[in-house]
Amino acid sequence: MPEAGHRRDIILLVDDSPEALGFLTEALEQAGYSVLISTSGKGALGIVERITPDLILLDAVMPGMDGFETCRQLKASAAAAQVPVIFMTGLTETGHIVHALESGGVDYLTKPIDIDELRARIRVHLANARSAQSARVALDATGRHLLAVATDGHLQWSTPQAARLADTAAGRENGLDHVLTAITLWMKDRTRPGFAQDAAFPVMIGGVETALQLAFLGSIGPDEFLFRLTATAQRNEEDILRRAFSLTARESEVLLWIARGKANRDIGEILGLSARTVNKHLEQIYVKLGVENRASAAVKAAQALHEV
Repeated sequence: MPEAGHRRDIILLVDDSPEALGFLTEALEQAGYSVLISTSGKGALGIVERITPDLILLDAVMPGMDGFETCRQLKASAAAAQVPVIFMTGLTETGHIVHALESGGVDYLTKPIDIDELRARIRVHLANARSAQSARVALDATGRHLLAVATDGHLQWSTPQAARLADTAAGRENGLDHVLTAITLWMKDRTRPGFAQDAAFPVMIGGVETALQLAFLGSIGPDEFLFRLTATAQRNEEDILRRAFSLTARESEVLLWIARGKANRDIGEILGLSARTVNKHLEQIYVKLGVENRASAAVKAAQALHEV
């Protein structure tokens, strides 16, 4: 049982059998978990849109959308992509088990369910999920814009900062889709003779190079490739602004993004700076440019770039 004041882990239980739902709900609540229930895959997807559970117990065989398809759609959802899914199935053939794991499940239990075994596996997978989440939070807290993809280019995970950076620098909500497209092309070329895997490569949108760049950091699993995402202003433009106004390297970066119409919050996301640090740089930029606001700074920056 959880200690008083401690948050109870939330288990989403998905099964079309009312008897199984009743039996498992009682057992899980006695073990100290909060239980959400759904009798269909569609219902489970609806619940996850509103509440993110800590773990999902999923019946493999259900009418309509079966557990395998439900799991695939859950894993395609940003809210549930990292939530461990344990399949419950009466199917014991190897092919069915492999199907469950390939759909995104982390484990499976054979019906009829042994409650002691169920509790033990839940504890293990909750602990593993917490460790993985802690690692992602630590990466994000240090400003690391990282993401990992499978061989086919599908996203395995990303730090929240990487997703925000992709949207901010690309100027659209689906920025990460363009990042994944660039990685997919890279994955196809990486086995080509003479291909430089350690060279940074750009993210393209509509055939036009963006300020986003990717760098391959290495493999962290048999089918998990790690990349770092960065946003870099064109170096010659930074140099122009630095020489024109006697700016520091960081000040010239901030001013260039101001000239490109980015708000302070966006600049902080792109450059990995706090809002307070961006404001401090802006104060110095205003003094050096002899202006009082960002609009005037943007105009002077644009003039300096246009004159070259």
